[in-house]
Amino acid sequence: MTAVKAKRMNMSQAIAMALHHAMEIDTSVVVLGEDVADPQGGGVFKCTAGLSDAFGTERVRSTPIAEQAIMGAAVGAALGGMRPVAEIMLMNFMTVAMDQVVNHAAKLRFMTGGQTHVPLTIRTATGAGFGTGGQHADYLEAWFAHTAGMKVVAPSNPADAYGLLLSCIFDDDPCLFIESLPLYFTQGEAPVPGERVPLGKAKVVREGTDVTVISYSRTMVEVQAVARDLEKQGISVEVIDLRTISPLDMPTLLESVRKTGRAVIAHEAQVDFGVGAEIATRLHADLFHELKAPVGRVGAARSPVPFSKALEDAFIPTKERITAAILNVLK
Repeated sequence: MTAVKAKRMNMSQAIAMALHHAMEIDTSVVVLGEDVADPQGGGVFKCTAGLSDAFGTERVRSTPIAEQAIMGAAVGAALGGMRPVAEIMLMNFMTVAMDQVVNHAAKLRFMTGGQTHVPLTIRTATGAGFGTGGQHADYLEAWFAHTAGMKVVAPSNPADAYGLLLSCIFDDDPCLFIESLPLYFTQGEAPVPGERVPLGKAKVVREGTDVTVISYSRTMVEVQAVARDLEKQGISVEVIDLRTISPLDMPTLLESVRKTGRAVIAHEAQVDFGVGAEIATRLHADLFHELKAPVGRVGAARSPVPFSKALEDAFIPTKERITAAILNVLK
């Protein structure tokens, strides 16, 4: 692929590159989902463009609009010795396939006493900002992080998207790979071909001394912008990109928050019952006597994603709301 030589690329290109490389490495890697093959356009977001031309429609299969069937076929293929990558076009449609994911893919290793593995990767996209309304843009990562046996991954840049997706594909347990719609066509540093990002390992993307801000996926873009702005005011923000939501890299989080004494978690999902609540609880439990302020949380409102542009903008965590949360824990 020509993208291999690029110095910068967008997340859609990085995902396509990872899929291409995985299929070159291992003939057991197959891709299935709605419109993923080239005769149907190579995916609605072009993440699978060129794959069926390169590897054939036996390994890259466009399916009917039937999420439960896609997931059932993928689970069966994984049990049969393949490494399927199943695309569920939008995360809200994961609800249709929840039985196959939660009751089968996530539990089979446990229920067979470790005799059966399900090396399945589920790619799905979501994110507010395009006026797609309440049934197309929810972040539902907490549902799957709550499911024992599932790994949940959410990259914030093209290089991590490539490396994390490769790691998911070659992991022996089911992985949910969450792609951000607003980040698909945002340029970033190109990945190193073949370089995998380990699952369960967060990254300190910016060092600081006053407060730790933990985030992932699209909200990382806002967090990093806030950190740059606050630096001009003399506030030093340490920024951590989770990359993997489950399992959590608590050692990295604890080391950072122990240093700064303050923490804020920011994500696009609703605040209530979210990933931020789990992280905050663990930080309070382990660092109660070292924290200089209660852990702050920033997320979406407790509402379906609004269709109205003005309401949608108010729904997601903005730079202003993230800044306010940081300043609050610094008081």
